[in-house]
Amino acid sequence: MLDPKLLEILVCPVSKAPLEYVADKDELVCRASGLAYPIRDDIPVMLESEARPLTAEERER
Repeated sequence: MLDPKLLEILVCPVSKAPLEYVADKDELVCRASGLAYPIRDDIPVMLESEARPLTAEERER
């Protein structure tokens, strides 16, 4: 589980937009940039090179 206080201050490094925590995938999602950042060992990996692109369906949610 990601600390809610951390989520309040984290932003996408690409778009600077807010992130949404997706618990079932353990990712931080940025709809503005279309990227999902993984969380490994309870640490968000906020590197564009480690992010995966969102599918069209995921971007619409």
